Amino acid sequence: MPDDSTQTVPTSPAIEVQNLVKSYAGFLAVNNVSFTVRRGEILGFLGPNGAGKSTTMRILTGYLPATSGAARVCDIPVATHPEEVKRLIGYMPENNPLPEDMRVSEYLHYRGRLKELRRRKLTSRIAEVMELCDLGRERHRIIGKLSKGFRQRVGIAEAILSEPPVIIMDEPTIGLDPHQIQLVRDLIASLRGRMSVIISSHILPEIEVTCDRVLIINQGRVVTMGTPAELRRDIIGHSVYKLEISGDLDLLSSALTAVEPTLKISETNAPDADGFRALYLTTDRDDPIGEQLMRSLGADARFRLRGLVREHPTLEDVFLVATRRSRDIIDTPKAPKGRNSKSQTPNSK
Repeated sequence: MPDDSTQTVPTSPAIEVQNLVKSYAGFLAVNNVSFTVRRGEILGFLGPNGAGKSTTMRILTGYLPATSGAARVCDIPVATHPEEVKRLIGYMPENNPLPEDMRVSEYLHYRGRLKELRRRKLTSRIAEVMELCDLGRERHRIIGKLSKGFRQRVGIAEAILSEPPVIIMDEPTIGLDPHQIQLVRDLIASLRGRMSVIISSHILPEIEVTCDRVLIINQGRVVTMGTPAELRRDIIGHSVYKLEISGDLDLLSSALTAVEPTLKISETNAPDADGFRALYLTTDRDDPIGEQLMRSLGADARFRLRGLVREHPTLEDVFLVATRRSRDIIDTPKAPKGRNSKSQTPNSK
């Protein structure tokens, strides 16, 4: 007989988006976006203001129809089964519209009934999410009198109340102080493996330490996607060293090449009062070569070495480079095609 205790774990993505398009009066807010979110994964969803993040998330939750393309949540198509999909998603929108006149426990009970939680389970589940979100002391307070941080916690508690397989949060830490951000970050990290989570945020250090992968979009298009380490390697593309040294820069270039042929000086600062200047070096090598540099330059009488450190690009560095690069590509006018291209206008067909 088969073992009833063995459960089949779904292998399909929790979220699958294919060639998603959303246009408003000819303006493409989402332009051919495709990505997947694995089950139990936390995905950071990044982009400048107006990049199409919120529009994409609203389409995934069934609140907004797509112009074309397909989106599936737990193998269920959003376009044809939006009500069923809504039962699978806990959604926390930006500026969460909580009722000002309800008490915390009343609101969670009300939302639990709307989410079709059984009465026998609802009371214990409310107690669980209140403990998880540190809302126990606020359970009887009116929501309109809560601080911004506690209101955000109420929004998260409501999103995870029915234990949905997918959680979508739009700017969950907006307006919070560092302590509150830390609490929300720990709370989101505790969902890893149990729920698939999409987080949109402008606080990039939080995304970097919380998320398994990062998706960056700009002007409605996917720019790049991968783990923070993969994005640093693919977008920045090289190792960076900060060198504090005095001496002839022309001689330094040849000395650096002798250590590693791909070493180049990418940025130079003016010398300080002691004659030392800060230089930034780049190399294609990923393995550390700082010890070799220290030993070679330190033994060279033509230079005085004061410091050497390997710089580690942050997710913010990756974000700025990736979005700037994608904007330059999109904004660059393409050369017109055809023998009569000189007489064509942008509106000619």
